Amino acid sequence: MSGNFVSLVEAAARRGPDRPALTWSGGALTYRALDARAAGFARFLRHRGVRPGDRVAVTIPNRWPFAVAVLGGLKLGATVVPLDPLLKDDERRAILADVEPRVVAHEVVGDEAEWEARAADAPALVLYTSGSTGAPKGAVVSHAALTEAARAWTGPILALSPADVVLAALPLSHSFGLTGALLAPLTAGAHVVLLERFTPDAALAAVREHRVTLFPGVATMFRRVLDSPAFARDALATLRLAVSGAAPCAWSLAREWRERTGTRILRGYGMTELFRPISFLAGEPDDLPDAVGRPVPGVEVRVVDEDGRALPAGAVGELLIRTPCAMDGYLGAPEETRAVLDGGWFRTGDLARLTADGHVCIEGRKRERILRGGYSVFPQEVEAVLCAHPGVAEAAVVGVPHAELGEEVTAFVVPRAGAAVAPDALVDWCRERLAAFKYPRRVVVVPGLPRSATGKVLKARLRAEGLA
Repeated sequence: MSGNFVSLVEAAARRGPDRPALTWSGGALTYRALDARAAGFARFLRHRGVRPGDRVAVTIPNRWPFAVAVLGGLKLGATVVPLDPLLKDDERRAILADVEPRVVAHEVVGDEAEWEARAADAPALVLYTSGSTGAPKGAVVSHAALTEAARAWTGPILALSPADVVLAALPLSHSFGLTGALLAPLTAGAHVVLLERFTPDAALAAVREHRVTLFPGVATMFRRVLDSPAFARDALATLRLAVSGAAPCAWSLAREWRERTGTRILRGYGMTELFRPISFLAGEPDDLPDAVGRPVPGVEVRVVDEDGRALPAGAVGELLIRTPCAMDGYLGAPEETRAVLDGGWFRTGDLARLTADGHVCIEGRKRERILRGGYSVFPQEVEAVLCAHPGVAEAAVVGVPHAELGEEVTAFVVPRAGAAVAPDALVDWCRERLAAFKYPRRVVVVPGLPRSATGKVLKARLRAEGLA
Protein backbone atom coordinates (compact mmCIF):
# COMPACT_ATOMS: atom_id res chain seq x y z
CA MET A 1 0.00 0.00 0.00
CA SER A 2 1.23 3.51 -0.78
CA GLY A 3 0.42 6.86 0.78
CA ASN A 4 -2.56 8.99 -0.14
CA PHE A 5 -2.05 12.50 -1.50
CA VAL A 6 -5.05 13.83 0.45
CA SER A 7 -3.20 13.30 3.71
CA LEU A 8 -1.28 16.49 2.83
CA VAL A 9 -4.54 18.46 2.62
CA GLU A 10 -5.80 16.84 5.83
CA ALA A 11 -2.59 17.95 7.57
CA ALA A 12 -3.16 21.52 6.37
CA ALA A 13 -6.71 21.34 7.76
CA ARG A 14 -5.39 20.23 11.16
CA ARG A 15 -2.85 23.08 11.20
CA GLY A 16 -5.44 25.74 10.38
CA PRO A 17 -9.00 24.37 10.61
CA ASP A 18 -10.65 27.80 10.69
CA ARG A 19 -8.57 29.37 7.94
CA PRO A 20 -10.36 30.04 4.62
CA ALA A 21 -9.73 27.25 2.13
CA LEU A 22 -12.07 28.18 -0.74
CA THR A 23 -13.87 31.42 -1.51
CA TRP A 24 -16.22 32.08 -4.41
CA SER A 25 -18.85 34.64 -5.34
CA GLY A 26 -21.41 34.22 -2.58
CA GLY A 27 -19.69 31.81 -0.22
CA ALA A 28 -16.63 30.30 1.44
CA LEU A 29 -15.41 27.12 3.11
CA THR A 30 -12.89 26.83 5.90
CA TYR A 31 -10.37 24.00 5.89
CA ARG A 32 -12.41 22.21 8.54
CA ALA A 33 -15.59 22.47 6.44
CA LEU A 34 -13.85 21.47 3.20
CA ASP A 35 -12.39 18.35 4.80
CA ALA A 36 -15.74 17.42 6.38
CA ARG A 37 -17.60 17.81 3.08
CA ALA A 38 -14.97 15.76 1.26
CA ALA A 39 -15.40 13.08 3.93
CA GLY A 40 -19.17 13.18 3.45
CA PHE A 41 -18.74 12.69 -0.29
CA ALA A 42 -16.37 9.77 0.30
CA ARG A 43 -19.04 8.15 2.46
CA PHE A 44 -21.68 8.81 -0.23
CA LEU A 45 -19.50 7.16 -2.86
CA ARG A 46 -19.00 4.11 -0.67
CA HIS A 47 -22.77 3.83 -0.19
CA ARG A 48 -23.11 3.95 -3.98
CA GLY A 49 -20.87 0.90 -4.23
CA VAL A 50 -17.61 2.65 -5.13
CA ARG A 51 -14.60 0.82 -3.77
CA PRO A 52 -10.89 1.70 -3.61
CA GLY A 53 -9.46 1.37 -7.10
CA ASP A 54 -12.73 2.18 -8.85
CA ARG A 55 -12.78 5.22 -11.13
CA VAL A 56 -14.89 8.28 -10.40
CA ALA A 57 -15.33 10.84 -13.19
CA VAL A 58 -15.94 14.43 -12.08
CA THR A 59 -17.57 16.85 -14.51
CA ILE A 60 -18.14 19.99 -12.45
CA PRO A 61 -17.17 23.60 -13.27
CA ASN A 62 -14.80 25.75 -11.19
CA ARG A 63 -17.01 25.65 -8.11
CA TRP A 64 -16.48 24.34 -4.60
CA PRO A 65 -18.21 20.99 -5.36
CA PHE A 66 -15.37 20.19 -7.78
CA ALA A 67 -12.78 20.38 -4.99
CA VAL A 68 -15.01 18.37 -2.64
CA ALA A 69 -15.57 15.66 -5.26
CA VAL A 70 -11.87 15.30 -6.10
CA LEU A 71 -10.75 15.23 -2.47
CA GLY A 72 -13.59 12.92 -1.46
CA GLY A 73 -12.83 10.45 -4.23
CA LEU A 74 -9.16 10.41 -3.30
CA LYS A 75 -9.96 9.95 0.41
CA LEU A 76 -11.86 6.79 -0.50
CA GLY A 77 -8.91 5.49 -2.51
CA ALA A 78 -10.76 5.78 -5.82
CA THR A 79 -9.07 7.00 -8.99
CA VAL A 80 -10.47 10.43 -9.90
CA VAL A 81 -10.95 11.44 -13.54
CA PRO A 82 -11.58 15.19 -13.89
CA LEU A 83 -13.48 16.05 -17.08
CA ASP A 84 -13.88 19.48 -18.62
CA PRO A 85 -17.59 20.40 -18.37
CA LEU A 86 -17.25 22.23 -21.70
CA LEU A 87 -16.61 18.99 -23.62
CA LYS A 88 -19.09 18.26 -26.35
CA ASP A 89 -21.35 15.22 -25.84
CA ASP A 90 -19.41 13.07 -28.32
CA GLU A 91 -16.08 14.03 -26.72
CA ARG A 92 -17.37 13.18 -23.25
CA ARG A 93 -18.85 9.86 -24.40
CA ALA A 94 -15.54 8.84 -25.98
CA ILE A 95 -13.60 9.53 -22.77
CA LEU A 96 -16.18 7.81 -20.56
CA ALA A 97 -16.07 4.75 -22.82
CA ASP A 98 -12.30 4.73 -22.44
CA VAL A 99 -12.16 5.22 -18.66
CA GLU A 100 -15.28 3.20 -17.65
CA PRO A 101 -15.98 5.00 -14.36
CA ARG A 102 -18.13 3.47 -11.63
CA VAL A 103 -19.72 6.89 -11.01
CA VAL A 104 -19.92 10.17 -12.93
CA ALA A 105 -20.25 13.09 -10.49
CA HIS A 106 -22.12 16.11 -11.83
CA GLU A 107 -22.73 17.46 -8.33
CA VAL A 108 -21.78 16.74 -4.73
CA VAL A 109 -24.10 14.70 -2.51
CA GLY A 110 -23.55 13.86 1.16
CA ASP A 111 -23.46 15.52 4.54
CA GLU A 112 -20.38 16.50 6.47
CA ALA A 113 -18.60 13.55 8.05
CA GLU A 114 -15.28 12.32 9.36
CA TRP A 115 -13.07 10.25 7.09
CA GLU A 116 -9.30 10.05 7.14
CA ALA A 117 -7.54 9.31 3.89
CA ARG A 118 -6.59 5.68 3.50
CA ALA A 119 -3.43 4.32 1.95
CA ALA A 120 -4.06 3.60 -1.70
CA ASP A 121 -2.71 1.10 -4.20
CA ALA A 122 -4.74 2.50 -7.10
CA PRO A 123 -3.64 5.53 -9.14
CA ALA A 124 -4.75 8.94 -7.88
CA LEU A 125 -5.81 10.47 -11.19
CA VAL A 126 -6.43 9.88 -14.85
CA LEU A 127 -5.85 13.20 -16.62
CA TYR A 128 -6.82 13.47 -20.26
CA THR A 129 -4.53 15.33 -22.60
CA SER A 130 -6.03 18.24 -24.50
CA GLY A 131 -5.95 16.47 -27.85
CA SER A 132 -4.35 19.43 -29.66
CA THR A 133 -2.11 17.02 -31.61
CA GLY A 134 -4.37 13.97 -31.73
CA ALA A 135 -7.04 12.08 -29.85
CA PRO A 136 -7.01 12.71 -26.07
CA LYS A 137 -5.18 10.07 -24.01
CA GLY A 138 -5.61 9.34 -20.31
CA ALA A 139 -2.40 9.91 -18.34
CA VAL A 140 -2.42 7.66 -15.25
CA VAL A 141 -0.90 9.48 -12.25
CA SER A 142 0.07 7.83 -8.97
CA HIS A 143 -0.37 9.30 -5.49
CA ALA A 144 3.42 9.45 -5.21
CA ALA A 145 3.76 11.47 -8.42
CA LEU A 146 0.95 13.84 -7.40
CA THR A 147 2.52 14.29 -3.97
CA GLU A 148 5.93 15.10 -5.46
CA ALA A 149 4.32 17.54 -7.91
CA ALA A 150 2.53 19.36 -5.09
CA ARG A 151 5.76 19.57 -3.10
CA ALA A 152 7.57 21.07 -6.09
CA TRP A 153 4.80 23.65 -6.58
CA THR A 154 4.63 24.62 -2.91
CA GLY A 155 8.39 24.63 -2.49
CA PRO A 156 10.89 25.84 -5.09
CA ILE A 157 8.43 26.82 -7.83
CA LEU A 158 6.00 29.08 -5.95
CA ALA A 159 7.22 29.17 -2.32
CA LEU A 160 3.62 28.87 -1.14
CA SER A 161 2.60 29.58 2.44
CA PRO A 162 -0.65 29.97 4.41
CA ALA A 163 -0.34 33.71 3.81
CA ASP A 164 -0.93 33.26 0.07
CA VAL A 165 -4.19 33.88 -1.74
CA VAL A 166 -4.34 32.02 -5.07
CA LEU A 167 -6.66 32.95 -7.93
CA ALA A 168 -8.12 29.77 -9.48
CA ALA A 169 -9.25 31.05 -12.87
CA LEU A 170 -7.79 28.17 -14.91
CA PRO A 171 -9.94 25.14 -15.75
CA LEU A 172 -9.53 22.93 -12.68
CA SER A 173 -10.21 19.81 -14.74
CA HIS A 174 -6.83 20.21 -16.45
CA SER A 175 -3.40 19.46 -15.01
CA PHE A 176 -2.09 23.03 -14.65
CA GLY A 177 -5.20 24.39 -12.96
CA LEU A 178 -5.79 21.29 -10.85
CA THR A 179 -2.29 21.19 -9.39
CA GLY A 180 -1.03 24.77 -9.54
CA ALA A 181 -4.24 26.60 -8.65
CA LEU A 182 -6.00 24.12 -6.35
CA LEU A 183 -4.31 21.02 -4.94
CA ALA A 184 -0.82 22.39 -4.24
CA PRO A 185 -2.17 25.57 -2.61
CA LEU A 186 -4.46 23.46 -0.40
CA THR A 187 -1.52 21.37 0.83
CA ALA A 188 0.20 24.62 1.84
CA GLY A 189 -2.81 25.93 3.76
CA ALA A 190 -3.25 28.79 1.27
CA HIS A 191 -6.57 30.49 0.45
CA VAL A 192 -7.97 29.63 -3.01
CA VAL A 193 -10.34 32.09 -4.72
CA LEU A 194 -12.47 30.34 -7.34
CA LEU A 195 -13.54 31.99 -10.60
CA GLU A 196 -16.07 29.86 -12.43
CA ARG A 197 -15.39 31.71 -15.68
CA PHE A 198 -12.41 33.91 -16.46
CA THR A 199 -12.94 37.43 -17.69
CA PRO A 200 -10.31 40.13 -17.24
CA ASP A 201 -12.68 42.32 -15.25
CA ALA A 202 -13.66 39.45 -12.94
CA ALA A 203 -10.01 38.55 -12.40
CA LEU A 204 -9.05 42.14 -11.59
CA ALA A 205 -11.99 42.49 -9.22
CA ALA A 206 -11.09 39.24 -7.43
CA VAL A 207 -7.45 40.26 -7.04
CA ARG A 208 -8.48 43.58 -5.52
CA GLU A 209 -11.24 42.24 -3.26
CA HIS A 210 -9.39 39.22 -1.88
CA ARG A 211 -5.86 40.62 -2.00
CA VAL A 212 -4.65 37.83 -4.28
CA THR A 213 -0.92 37.13 -4.15
CA LEU A 214 -0.59 34.44 -6.87
CA PHE A 215 -2.21 34.36 -10.31
CA PRO A 216 -1.67 31.11 -12.27
CA GLY A 217 -2.82 31.60 -15.85
CA VAL A 218 -2.18 31.18 -19.54
CA ALA A 219 -0.67 33.84 -21.76
CA THR A 220 -4.05 34.81 -23.22
CA MET A 221 -5.35 35.64 -19.73
CA PHE A 222 -2.41 37.93 -18.99
CA ARG A 223 -2.78 39.63 -22.36
CA ARG A 224 -6.48 40.25 -21.80
CA VAL A 225 -5.87 41.65 -18.31
CA LEU A 226 -3.32 44.15 -19.68
CA ASP A 227 -5.70 45.15 -22.49
CA SER A 228 -8.73 45.54 -20.22
CA PRO A 229 -10.11 49.08 -19.74
CA ALA A 230 -10.33 48.18 -16.04
CA PHE A 231 -6.58 47.55 -15.79
CA ALA A 232 -4.61 49.73 -13.44
CA ARG A 233 -1.25 49.04 -11.87
CA ASP A 234 -2.63 49.42 -8.35
CA ALA A 235 -5.33 46.80 -9.08
CA LEU A 236 -2.59 44.15 -8.91
CA ALA A 237 -0.66 45.69 -6.04
CA THR A 238 -1.02 42.61 -3.81
CA LEU A 239 0.36 40.18 -6.40
CA ARG A 240 3.80 38.75 -5.70
CA LEU A 241 3.83 36.39 -8.71
CA ALA A 242 1.96 35.41 -11.81
CA VAL A 243 2.76 31.96 -13.19
CA SER A 244 2.22 30.84 -16.78
CA GLY A 245 1.72 27.36 -18.15
CA ALA A 246 -0.21 25.13 -20.57
CA ALA A 247 1.00 27.15 -23.57
CA PRO A 248 4.12 29.24 -24.29
CA CYS A 249 4.27 32.74 -22.84
CA ALA A 250 6.17 35.09 -25.13
CA TRP A 251 9.04 37.05 -23.62
CA SER A 252 7.53 40.26 -24.99
CA LEU A 253 4.38 39.63 -22.95
CA ALA A 254 6.32 38.69 -19.81
CA ARG A 255 8.41 41.84 -20.13
CA GLU A 256 5.38 44.08 -20.68
CA TRP A 257 3.58 42.49 -17.71
CA ARG A 258 6.57 43.16 -15.45
CA GLU A 259 6.90 46.75 -16.65
CA ARG A 260 3.20 47.53 -16.19
CA THR A 261 2.44 45.55 -13.03
CA GLY A 262 5.74 45.42 -11.16
CA THR A 263 5.49 41.62 -10.79
CA ARG A 264 6.94 38.68 -12.71
CA ILE A 265 5.27 36.09 -14.85
CA LEU A 266 7.04 32.94 -13.73
CA ARG A 267 7.44 31.05 -16.99
CA GLY A 268 7.95 27.32 -17.17
CA TYR A 269 7.38 24.14 -19.10
CA GLY A 270 5.22 21.14 -18.43
CA MET A 271 2.58 18.82 -19.80
CA THR A 272 -0.22 16.61 -18.55
CA GLU A 273 2.12 13.62 -18.33
CA LEU A 274 4.82 15.40 -16.29
CA PHE A 275 3.28 18.32 -14.39
CA ARG A 276 5.95 21.10 -14.35
CA PRO A 277 9.48 19.65 -14.55
CA ILE A 278 11.17 22.84 -15.83
CA SER A 279 10.60 26.32 -14.49
CA PHE A 280 11.99 29.59 -13.35
CA LEU A 281 11.65 29.58 -9.57
CA ALA A 282 10.16 31.98 -7.05
CA GLY A 283 13.58 32.53 -5.50
CA GLU A 284 15.25 33.45 -8.80
CA PRO A 285 15.00 37.20 -9.48
CA ASP A 286 15.90 37.17 -13.17
CA ASP A 287 14.62 35.56 -16.36
CA LEU A 288 16.29 34.73 -19.66
CA PRO A 289 14.20 35.88 -22.63
CA ASP A 290 14.45 32.68 -24.67
CA ALA A 291 14.41 30.10 -21.85
CA VAL A 292 11.67 28.38 -19.86
CA GLY A 293 13.82 27.90 -16.77
CA ARG A 294 15.94 25.08 -15.43
CA PRO A 295 14.99 21.62 -14.20
CA VAL A 296 13.13 21.72 -10.91
CA PRO A 297 15.15 20.03 -8.10
CA GLY A 298 14.92 16.26 -8.53
CA VAL A 299 14.39 16.48 -12.30
CA GLU A 300 16.93 15.51 -15.00
CA VAL A 301 16.94 16.66 -18.63
CA ARG A 302 18.95 15.88 -21.71
CA VAL A 303 18.83 16.78 -25.39
CA VAL A 304 19.43 13.98 -27.90
CA ASP A 305 19.80 13.54 -31.64
CA GLU A 306 17.73 11.22 -33.85
CA ASP A 307 19.81 8.24 -32.71
CA GLY A 308 19.37 9.03 -29.01
CA ARG A 309 22.90 10.37 -28.51
CA ALA A 310 23.26 13.21 -25.99
CA LEU A 311 24.03 16.57 -27.58
CA PRO A 312 26.26 19.32 -26.16
CA ALA A 313 25.03 22.68 -24.91
CA GLY A 314 23.72 24.86 -27.72
CA ALA A 315 22.77 21.99 -30.05
CA VAL A 316 19.10 21.47 -30.92
CA GLY A 317 17.56 18.03 -30.44
CA GLU A 318 14.65 16.27 -28.76
CA LEU A 319 14.14 17.06 -25.09
CA LEU A 320 14.03 14.06 -22.72
CA ILE A 321 12.99 14.42 -19.09
CA ARG A 322 13.22 12.15 -16.05
CA THR A 323 11.09 13.21 -13.08
CA PRO A 324 9.44 11.56 -10.06
CA CYS A 325 6.23 13.34 -11.11
CA ALA A 326 5.87 11.46 -14.41
CA MET A 327 2.74 9.52 -15.24
CA ASP A 328 2.75 5.73 -14.98
CA GLY A 329 1.52 5.48 -18.56
CA TYR A 330 -1.47 6.05 -20.82
CA LEU A 331 -4.65 4.26 -19.82
CA GLY A 332 -5.12 1.11 -21.88
CA ALA A 333 -2.47 2.18 -24.39
CA PRO A 334 0.76 0.21 -23.89
CA GLU A 335 2.17 1.01 -27.33
CA GLU A 336 1.64 4.75 -26.92
CA THR A 337 3.20 4.50 -23.46
CA ARG A 338 6.30 2.71 -24.78
CA ALA A 339 6.65 5.36 -27.47
CA VAL A 340 7.17 8.09 -24.86
CA LEU A 341 8.55 6.33 -21.75
CA ASP A 342 11.93 4.63 -22.08
CA GLY A 343 13.98 3.62 -19.06
CA GLY A 344 12.38 6.30 -16.91
CA TRP A 345 12.95 9.02 -19.52
CA PHE A 346 9.98 10.75 -21.12
CA ARG A 347 10.31 11.68 -24.79
CA THR A 348 8.63 15.07 -25.00
CA GLY A 349 8.56 15.40 -28.77
CA ASP A 350 9.80 18.97 -28.29
CA LEU A 351 12.94 20.38 -29.84
CA ALA A 352 15.17 22.17 -27.35
CA ARG A 353 18.68 23.29 -26.58
CA LEU A 354 20.49 23.66 -23.27
CA THR A 355 22.57 26.67 -22.30
CA ALA A 356 25.95 26.22 -20.67
CA ASP A 357 24.42 26.91 -17.23
CA GLY A 358 21.54 24.46 -17.71
CA HIS A 359 18.67 26.66 -18.84
CA VAL A 360 16.27 25.01 -21.29
CA CYS A 361 15.24 26.80 -24.48
CA ILE A 362 12.32 25.29 -26.38
CA GLU A 363 12.68 25.60 -30.15
CA GLY A 364 9.38 23.98 -31.13
CA ARG A 365 7.63 20.66 -31.60
CA LYS A 366 9.38 18.02 -33.72
CA ARG A 367 6.19 17.58 -35.67
CA GLU A 368 5.73 21.36 -35.97
CA ARG A 369 9.16 22.00 -37.48
CA ILE A 370 8.66 23.42 -40.96
CA LEU A 371 10.89 22.04 -43.70
CA ARG A 372 11.06 24.73 -46.39
CA GLY A 373 13.28 24.03 -49.36
CA GLY A 374 15.62 21.89 -47.28
CA TYR A 375 15.86 24.40 -44.43
CA SER A 376 14.40 23.92 -40.97
CA VAL A 377 12.16 26.70 -39.69
CA PHE A 378 11.08 26.69 -36.05
CA PRO A 379 7.66 28.38 -35.65
CA GLN A 380 8.50 29.75 -32.20
CA GLU A 381 11.28 31.91 -33.61
CA VAL A 382 9.00 33.45 -36.24
CA GLU A 383 6.21 33.91 -33.69
CA ALA A 384 8.58 35.82 -31.39
CA VAL A 385 9.45 38.24 -34.19
CA LEU A 386 5.79 38.81 -35.01
CA CYS A 387 4.89 39.38 -31.36
CA ALA A 388 7.61 42.03 -31.13
CA HIS A 389 5.57 44.17 -33.57
CA PRO A 390 3.74 46.90 -31.62
CA GLY A 391 0.43 46.06 -33.28
CA VAL A 392 0.47 42.29 -32.69
CA ALA A 393 -0.99 40.66 -29.57
CA GLU A 394 -0.56 36.99 -30.54
CA ALA A 395 0.87 34.96 -33.40
CA ALA A 396 0.91 31.35 -34.53
CA VAL A 397 3.04 30.03 -37.39
CA VAL A 398 2.46 26.80 -39.30
CA GLY A 399 3.78 25.07 -42.37
CA VAL A 400 1.40 24.41 -45.26
CA PRO A 401 2.18 22.10 -48.21
CA HIS A 402 3.96 23.67 -51.17
CA ALA A 403 4.54 21.95 -54.51
CA GLU A 404 8.16 23.08 -54.93
CA LEU A 405 9.44 23.86 -51.43
CA GLY A 406 7.72 21.06 -49.54
CA GLU A 407 6.25 23.52 -47.03
CA GLU A 408 5.68 27.24 -46.91
CA VAL A 409 5.67 29.42 -43.79
CA THR A 410 2.25 30.87 -42.99
CA ALA A 411 1.43 33.10 -40.03
CA PHE A 412 -1.82 33.91 -38.24
CA VAL A 413 -1.80 37.04 -36.08
CA VAL A 414 -4.22 38.65 -33.64
CA PRO A 415 -3.92 42.45 -33.52
CA ARG A 416 -3.75 44.35 -30.26
CA ALA A 417 -6.90 46.12 -29.14
CA GLY A 418 -7.38 49.22 -31.28
CA ALA A 419 -4.46 48.43 -33.59
CA ALA A 420 -4.72 48.06 -37.35
CA VAL A 421 -2.11 45.78 -38.88
CA ALA A 422 -1.69 45.10 -42.60
CA PRO A 423 -0.55 41.60 -43.66
CA ASP A 424 1.95 42.96 -46.17
CA ALA A 425 3.49 45.22 -43.53
CA LEU A 426 3.93 42.24 -41.22
CA VAL A 427 5.60 40.24 -43.98
CA ASP A 428 8.02 43.15 -44.45
CA TRP A 429 8.60 43.35 -40.68
CA CYS A 430 9.65 39.70 -40.64
CA ARG A 431 11.70 39.95 -43.83
CA GLU A 432 13.84 42.65 -42.19
CA ARG A 433 14.49 40.51 -39.11
CA LEU A 434 14.69 36.91 -40.33
CA ALA A 435 16.69 34.94 -42.85
CA ALA A 436 15.10 34.68 -46.28
CA PHE A 437 14.00 31.07 -45.79
CA LYS A 438 12.30 31.84 -42.44
CA TYR A 439 9.98 34.78 -42.93
CA PRO A 440 6.29 34.05 -43.71
CA ARG A 441 5.16 34.66 -47.25
CA ARG A 442 1.56 34.82 -46.09
CA VAL A 443 0.13 36.50 -43.00
CA VAL A 444 -3.53 36.16 -42.06
CA VAL A 445 -5.04 38.61 -39.56
CA VAL A 446 -7.64 36.91 -37.36
CA PRO A 447 -9.75 38.04 -34.37
CA GLY A 448 -8.49 35.15 -32.24
CA LEU A 449 -6.52 31.90 -32.39
CA PRO A 450 -8.31 28.56 -31.97
CA ARG A 451 -7.37 27.10 -28.61
CA SER A 452 -7.97 24.10 -26.43
CA ALA A 453 -9.47 24.54 -22.97
CA THR A 454 -5.96 24.87 -21.51
CA GLY A 455 -4.95 27.62 -23.93
CA LYS A 456 -2.91 25.58 -26.41
CA VAL A 457 -3.16 26.85 -29.96
CA LEU A 458 -4.78 24.24 -32.19
CA LYS A 459 -2.30 24.40 -35.04
CA ALA A 460 -3.88 21.53 -36.95
CA ARG A 461 -6.97 23.71 -37.37
CA LEU A 462 -4.79 26.60 -38.55
CA ARG A 463 -3.07 24.37 -41.11
CA ALA A 464 -6.47 23.43 -42.47
CA GLU A 465 -7.39 27.11 -42.69
CA GLY A 466 -4.07 27.84 -44.38
CA LEU A 467 -4.96 25.39 -47.14
CA ALA A 468 -8.45 26.84 -47.62
